[in-house]
Amino acid sequence: MAPVPLTTPTLRTSRLRLRPVTADDAGALFALQSDAHVLRYWDSPPWADPARADRFVAVSHQLAEEGTGVRLAVDRLADSAFVGWCSLTRWQPVHRSAALGYCYAEVAWGRGYATEAADALLRWAFDSWDLNRVQAETDTRNGASARVLEKLGFVREGTLREDCVVDGEVSDSWVFGLLRRDWRSR
Repeated sequence: MAPVPLTTPTLRTSRLRLRPVTADDAGALFALQSDAHVLRYWDSPPWADPARADRFVAVSHQLAEEGTGVRLAVDRLADSAFVGWCSLTRWQPVHRSAALGYCYAEVAWGRGYATEAADALLRWAFDSWDLNRVQAETDTRNGASARVLEKLGFVREGTLREDCVVDGEVSDSWVFGLLRRDWRSR
């Protein structure tokens, strides 16, 4: 069965524009993903090779082409500055489920951008896909990310004990879930 491509949307909120990732984003993506402080809870090391940004862009397009997800760059409307990205990946039409992910530059932290962007992406996905469940995971030490998910209506469903190694240290992750019925009742 041939994959069903997904349309990668451009979305706007009061302060942000979410748009398809392009080759022009490579420099900003490399700056973001090579920042050890930003990635201190990430399950892979900061990028050392700028070519990783080109692969990120290619995979962003591949996700949509294969019908497995969408990844969007997030810009501030006020100055068009790239502040991060968010995604829905692992789209499983049979199970009507996907996974939420995001990463933001430190200059964007504490401003509500992650919540605002994810809210727009989730609203679009629940309206456009026959989506029933979205899952997200975060390192248990990343309280800010857990708060973002809780503000969006996600429920912490469990802990994956020692599921990854972050910067040489074994760490746990929390698993969060958001169901369509909970999204609609917010």
